[in-house]
Amino acid sequence: MTHPQDQRPALASESLPAADHDASDALLDRVQQAARDNTPLRLVGGDSKGFYGRPVSGETLSLAEHTGIVHYDPVELVVTVRAGTRLTDLQQTLAEAGQQLAFEPPHFADTATVGGMVACGIAGPRRPWAGSVRDFVLGTRLITHDAKRLRFGGEVMKNVAGYDLSRLMVGAQGTLGVIDEVSFKVLPRPAASARLRLEMTRDAAMARLAEWGREPLPITGAAHDGETLHIRLEGGAGSVATTRERLGGEPDDTDFWRRLRELKLDFFSRRNDSRPLWRLSLPHRAPAVPLDGDELVDWAGAQRWWRSHMSAETIRQHAAHVGGHATRIDLDQPHGIEMPFTPLSPVLAKYHRRLKAELDPHGIFNPGRLYEGL
Repeated sequence: MTHPQDQRPALASESLPAADHDASDALLDRVQQAARDNTPLRLVGGDSKGFYGRPVSGETLSLAEHTGIVHYDPVELVVTVRAGTRLTDLQQTLAEAGQQLAFEPPHFADTATVGGMVACGIAGPRRPWAGSVRDFVLGTRLITHDAKRLRFGGEVMKNVAGYDLSRLMVGAQGTLGVIDEVSFKVLPRPAASARLRLEMTRDAAMARLAEWGREPLPITGAAHDGETLHIRLEGGAGSVATTRERLGGEPDDTDFWRRLRELKLDFFSRRNDSRPLWRLSLPHRAPAVPLDGDELVDWAGAQRWWRSHMSAETIRQHAAHVGGHATRIDLDQPHGIEMPFTPLSPVLAKYHRRLKAELDPHGIFNPGRLYEGL
């Protein structure tokens, strides 16, 4: 067996090449100028996730030229990468060493970048079993409102200095600073996998998943499309083979899991359905939500997609009633919509405003991307 150390790719130098110095310095100059002139900035990587959030009015600050893997140690399962690096490039490098980003991030376009992945914090179908984007961020380097580079966290989990602030950048959508570099924990790719289809009702599928969830089965994907329960198994060859035989069903040779991750299934297409698209994030075993429309269940029930003409207020009330929240998504609006996220409670709004004022007192970073006034 080849030791991972023997497969180690050449590491990028910690000292930036001249071209990278130019790109990095240009970012600092733009932030400094924006702060001086009170000019809002719209932060952009590959702009593949522009639909996720509210529209931002401001001068575009692109990180597309700020690329490269700064450091990669397959033995220590750590990689540090610049924010403008394409997600596909990072994943290819990891795959060559038999490793992966375990949270299975979606791309939505070939231009997707590492910074955008962290800023939006969206994980794929493996999320309930592997963890979220936030769980794998070890540290970040940020460009602050006063054009300084500050490093938070580190490259090992035990280095907790500033670690929480680093994790705050996940899902903040660039409203607290410019993500310059990110360090991740990576994991080995599974030795074996299998994909199954089991024809059953939604209720029967939820009951089976609750039963299987009490056992250490190698399930890393569970979704129900209204007629079929789709199961993905990943792990050791023996464990996958044994579980596959036990669960039964038919082999699924389709591209279902990639299309689900990238929101490319027919369910998500506006051409097939003009009803608004909603994403409900709920407790793992939340009961069925009584909405009119069609449902696609992911994350073994913790993420539920709905096509429904019911009002936003009604949908959000139903989600809150079972302990979750609802997000409105329009994949045909490349720069977002006005009210995508559940409104903040007064207490949460106060803390959001306080954090924004502390980290971005001039309000120049993606103003209003998450909520109006923030």
